Amino acid sequence: MKRIVHNDQNGMRFRLSIAVIALWAGIAFTGCSEAASFYQLESAVTMKSASPDWDYLTLDPTRPYLYIGQRGDGVTVYDLREKKILRTIDRSEDANATTLVPEFDRGYTTNGDGTTTIFQLSTLKTLDRVKFGEDADNIFYEPVTHQLVAMMGDSKAIAFLDAKTGRILGRLEMESHKLDASVPDGQGNLFVAERDRNAIARIDVKNHRMTAEWLTEGCDEPTGLALDAVGKRLLIGCRGKSPVLAIMDSESGKMITTKVIGRGNDGVVFDAETHKVYTSNGVDGNLVIYQQTNPDTYQLAEAATTRPYARTMALDQKSKKVYMVTAEGTVDPEKKINTSVTAFYPNKYFANTFTLLTFVRK
Repeated sequence: MKRIVHNDQNGMRFRLSIAVIALWAGIAFTGCSEAASFYQLESAVTMKSASPDWDYLTLDPTRPYLYIGQRGDGVTVYDLREKKILRTIDRSEDANATTLVPEFDRGYTTNGDGTTTIFQLSTLKTLDRVKFGEDADNIFYEPVTHQLVAMMGDSKAIAFLDAKTGRILGRLEMESHKLDASVPDGQGNLFVAERDRNAIARIDVKNHRMTAEWLTEGCDEPTGLALDAVGKRLLIGCRGKSPVLAIMDSESGKMITTKVIGRGNDGVVFDAETHKVYTSNGVDGNLVIYQQTNPDTYQLAEAATTRPYARTMALDQKSKKVYMVTAEGTVDPEKKINTSVTAFYPNKYFANTFTLLTFVRK
């Protein structure tokens, strides 16, 4: 009997050894599969638009809707599941971006004339169009104070609004006239990229004041911005002559490191689940992704080809799909050319060429 038990134990040990080997083999195989998986174009949907021009994209966290800021047409709401346009938000002409506040069932567009179009998320019906300044580039939501923070670069100011009602709460004068991306820290502060000052400003939203301004050494023209809240790192897309992804300590403003990205950056997203940093770069037409191995170390994960001037993006945190938009254009020598971005940046886009790009890992 003892011998039988002994043999059973040996057999069990053998079976366990095989199971462990199979498990590690499976892990290794999975790792290889993941390593061999790269972003590729899944679909390109062309939309009718008389005068294509665009800026930011926003994903609805509660339903499969993508909000696309089309300056000429207003905000387009696209159903990703049904693959069709639902509607254009009424009275949202000249819109750059959309900010969603699901807890109040509200959406806010950022309109270039210094207004916001307030609409109901559940119905997509416009409620009002409110004036808060003379210009606007983007609006961001700060969840601790329940305030909207509007960037007004031309006016060198920031406006604060009540996220439930749209009521104006205050204004902060700034030195920068290129107030770009912003991101909240979850503690009532908002970080703001000051492109013309090569700096990051920290704003105390409750008290409507700037509490710090840090130079982005080695990073010219900071534009895109994301935050690793756990690792306390700001991830900054820098659009200068030598474009890089800059990593900054979000508590001290100390610059940690920089990594090369493509030209024409206008979007940075941090995926806290996979610890990947996504950068969309329109001039070079690429999606450059870095893997964060620890808060101070970043390794290139991939650099996927997109399309020219697909500069902004949205990442679906669940499916990991990446959405971008672009259009076919040209440089009309009779019109003003924006040479600050690149020598031949399009100043005219052709009607009915506006395209939504969806990228997936394959």
